[in-house]
Amino acid sequence: MRRLLKALAPVPVRVFAPVFAALLSLCVLAAPAHGASGAVEDGYDLWLRYRPLDKAAREQVRAVATAIVAPGAAAAAPSGSAPAPSVAAGSPPPAGRVAALPSAAAMAAGAPAATPLQAAVAELQRGFGGLLGKEPPLAASVQDGAVVLATPASMPALSGMGLKLETLGQEGYLLRSTRLQGRKVTLVAANSDTGLLYGAFALLRKAGTGMVGTDGKGGKGGPAALSALDERSAPKLQLRVLNHWDNLDRTVERGYAGESIWNWWALPEVRDRRYVDYARANASLGINGTVLNNVNSKPDILTAPWIAKAAAVADTLRPYGIRVYLSARFSTPLELGATKTADPLDPAVAAWWKAKADEIYKTIPDFGGFLVKANSEGQPGPQDYHRSHADGANMLAKALAPHKGIVMWRAFVYAHEKPDDRAKQAYDEFKPLDGTFDANVLVQVKNGAIDFQPREPAHPLFGAMPKTPLMMEFQITKEYLGYATHLAYLGTMYQETLGTDMRTGSGGASATVAQILEAGAQQGGSRLTGIAGVANIGSERNWSGSHFDQANWYAFGRLAWNPQADARALAREWAAQTFSPEPAAVAQITDMMMMSREAVVNYMTPLGLHHLMGTGHHHGPAPWVANLERPDWNPVYYHRADKGGIGFDRTAGGSNAVAQYAPGLARQYADPRTTPETMLLWFHHLPWDYKMASGRKLWDELLARYDSGVAQADELRQRWAKLKPFIDARRHEDVAVLLDKQYAEAVWWRDASIAYFQSVSGLPLPAGVKAPGMPLDYYKSLKFPYAPGRG
Repeated sequence: MRRLLKALAPVPVRVFAPVFAALLSLCVLAAPAHGASGAVEDGYDLWLRYRPLDKAAREQVRAVATAIVAPGAAAAAPSGSAPAPSVAAGSPPPAGRVAALPSAAAMAAGAPAATPLQAAVAELQRGFGGLLGKEPPLAASVQDGAVVLATPASMPALSGMGLKLETLGQEGYLLRSTRLQGRKVTLVAANSDTGLLYGAFALLRKAGTGMVGTDGKGGKGGPAALSALDERSAPKLQLRVLNHWDNLDRTVERGYAGESIWNWWALPEVRDRRYVDYARANASLGINGTVLNNVNSKPDILTAPWIAKAAAVADTLRPYGIRVYLSARFSTPLELGATKTADPLDPAVAAWWKAKADEIYKTIPDFGGFLVKANSEGQPGPQDYHRSHADGANMLAKALAPHKGIVMWRAFVYAHEKPDDRAKQAYDEFKPLDGTFDANVLVQVKNGAIDFQPREPAHPLFGAMPKTPLMMEFQITKEYLGYATHLAYLGTMYQETLGTDMRTGSGGASATVAQILEAGAQQGGSRLTGIAGVANIGSERNWSGSHFDQANWYAFGRLAWNPQADARALAREWAAQTFSPEPAAVAQITDMMMMSREAVVNYMTPLGLHHLMGTGHHHGPAPWVANLERPDWNPVYYHRADKGGIGFDRTAGGSNAVAQYAPGLARQYADPRTTPETMLLWFHHLPWDYKMASGRKLWDELLARYDSGVAQADELRQRWAKLKPFIDARRHEDVAVLLDKQYAEAVWWRDASIAYFQSVSGLPLPAGVKAPGMPLDYYKSLKFPYAPGRG
């Protein structure tokens, strides 16, 4: 080729151009098709791989995807958008505008869509094209085997079919095998184009996996089920939002997947194609909002140049049903020199925020609102002026209300004073404010009362503020669970929290966290519901730093749509789409995922221990740390191990944190005999010889859990090795390398923890328990000044 190009160098461009085009065509034809057997995979396609089905499945799917019929797919920009300006090919649209509509072929080739319906059509063509080897054409009329995308507005005939679409709201969808105009079709029906987009992704998920339902009960599988579809689905929560802890210099706090995907320096002129694939992935899960910047925010994000950058991202995400939000620093007007104070009751401050909201909405008409971290970890807030959280949130809410924007006010707070129990502070500060927040405010509450630990009991605020809409905050990135290195499927953690019965119903009746979130505020004017996840997404090709960490993004999104979905069923879905639909592979990968988080808990924080990680970076074991400025920054504050025993006493004899739970749950947690052993040392300080359910003493049980965690980490390696015939070589090796590292770090956790707790307790190791590989001083000497994720 090099010699040929040298020979062609003197040839005029007008002659060379067609020759080069022909050569390029030959190269393309010679290259293996995307997704063909043996193709190298790097994880970029996530769960949207759409690799070819086997012959039998291909024939079954092809019968129900002969064409795509989508009335209105070539319509103009969605209602409420400004008219599309004339834009040069390849140029981004101006801020706040929607680009001219690309053709279906262009969208399938990677050009961004202009409307949710066009995005749906493009995805169906891409998806079925990959699964079947040939894209179904876009047809003007109904034909046998067609996929028909329709709303009552685009196809009035739907109104007379008894579909009961009114029960689906604006985002739900119906998938049904039926007849239209005498033809057998697969109908994707909804009340909005966004609903059609979600339905299109659901249809492709079924075509690629043959799975039906996510309730853990399975159902008739296989592609043949596509010919007998009858499924209706609608989100149970209104706001399903990712929180990016991305800084303006592209570092990511608690990020382990490279730089931020937002190339702030290049925006707004340069819009990475990756933003479209980010939008596709989120839309496939039903995620409908994203907070672009870190909760530890900077004032700059609310200045005109940065608003223009955010608007460019919003333009890309809008056709996929995703709204953009920004984290706002409470003292922004003061720090920008626009006001003399940030007091929320100062009229000048309120006026500044109102003007700022007006400015943002002129540029981003569908802007979602603000996420705020205030009076927490040194961040400014209303308490700096002796005002309440409600005073601060309501001031911002009033600025956003004319535009239908919302405030997500975080409840992760702890006071400057040294507390008797940090776990109590959010409840103590927010419970008295119940019913005082404006209707467009949600209080965003972490899943547990400390800080995204490998295991925590559900936060006591859930169910304790019936007049205030509470929004769950999960962490998808694994700050405390081995970064992106360790395999830890968090679907089980999310389900554990969402399924916790808080017993806050009438008369102490059952009320799970999921049910509380879905119900929203039971009194007052707000009907908002929501859930947030701290994203694990970065610039690495595989998006999340490891292939298996993609599953946590996936599980969060699917549980955001339905908080009562089953974690195992979601793991099966993800495994089939991401690695292989082969039943043997899916079963093995699912089992690995379901055991993985418990393995991490066992070798890091067994029996309810918590916050034992290294200072600042939270990497590795450091239960001995006791020299930090605040008591509640030190691991010794949480485990309280001494010669007599171990654990944090949160009963009436200790901090009495159990009293923050509903009476029935408080009684359960107050007694070590009824407290689940997985939470035992969270609520109780117990003697080393306390008798456990196994019959072992507490000391012996603790050692057994550490050993169990190491054995489970080793089992993950062995199981993955057996999957080599089912997984492409590159990704199999990628995962194998990380599993080896996880095993080594599990041994480190086990040995360092046992060495320390033995030094405190003075107890001997029981017969058969292996001594730590190194002396305690060695483990204490380990330092990690350049650990990732410090932001």
